[in-house]
Amino acid sequence: MHATSLLVNALLLGIGATIFMDLVAWVRLRFFSIPALDYRLVGRWMLSMPRGQYAHQTIMQSPPQPFEHSIGWVAHYAIGVMLALLMLAVTGPDWLQNPTILMPLVIGFLSLGFPFFLMQPAFGFGIAAAKTPAPKIARIRSFIAHMSFGLGLYLTGLCLISLPL
Repeated sequence: MHATSLLVNALLLGIGATIFMDLVAWVRLRFFSIPALDYRLVGRWMLSMPRGQYAHQTIMQSPPQPFEHSIGWVAHYAIGVMLALLMLAVTGPDWLQNPTILMPLVIGFLSLGFPFFLMQPAFGFGIAAAKTPAPKIARIRSFIAHMSFGLGLYLTGLCLISLPL
């Protein structure tokens, strides 16, 4: 597979999987009143980094930043694309010819390392949300979100079979 084709497929896979993840989050909010991560916080965190602030007492008390909402959402989708590219680097392009569910679920599970060990501590929530009022609930929500991303990788891969890329 040509590098350009690999990048296009990673882009499509990552965007498709992230859309699926967001659809699951919307269903959880709409029907079960379970909120998802506010991506403004991701944007706020990223915008604080150039000023040398990588961690917050609690990011919710940090002042809002211009464009944090847009930057957070762009980062959310960019991370999805990077994870799709990582999966294709591990599986090889043959996965696109015959998508299987195991590797996407492994990627979804491994991606839990981002919130548990990087973002939540940096936001002031502790490792794996240990400093939040309900750590177990926060962990379960992260697990569902990231596993839905993995399922989205698989389902998007199935959809891409019919595209001539």
